Amino acid sequence: MANEMRRFEPAPLQAISLWSAVLLLGVLPIIIAIAVLVLPQSHPMPRVPAPTVPALIVVLCGGSLLFLKRRRVELRDGMLVVAATIYTKKLPVAALDLDRARIANLDEHTDYRPWIKTNGYALPGFQAGHFRLRNKSKAFCLLTQRERTLILPLRDGSFVLLSLERPQALLDTLRTPSA
Repeated sequence: MANEMRRFEPAPLQAISLWSAVLLLGVLPIIIAIAVLVLPQSHPMPRVPAPTVPALIVVLCGGSLLFLKRRRVELRDGMLVVAATIYTKKLPVAALDLDRARIANLDEHTDYRPWIKTNGYALPGFQAGHFRLRNKSKAFCLLTQRERTLILPLRDGSFVLLSLERPQALLDTLRTPSA
């Protein structure tokens, strides 16, 4: 498989993830900015040029929405590469414990659900980056749905959790000797 690259499509984002990002990163800052400008204050605020606040809100909201688009899973040269928002995880296939890998519904197998965000990006219906699972294990996640999650245990005891359109295709490819 030298110099060969295969891409596996992540499952699409849910509408709630997009609406949450717009609400939290677009609407909420506008409400806060209006409140700061309108409400009386006990301490005088430094004057900020009027276009600065809306421009900052647009940049933050736009940047965060662009981060949501950065979702990629590739297998190249014996390495599994997962890009999720600002995070990237590169693992040699040999680091995976493929005998224990499986596809599961996280609503049924709650021990594998992300519990504590240690260094990640999370919105309703979307989790990317580093998390502690309910079973207290470490995991790198790219999750957009819970129904068909590919659970990849690593030999060091941690996990990679992926939401893919076709999770079985990646699992089958990883299990072939040439991967």
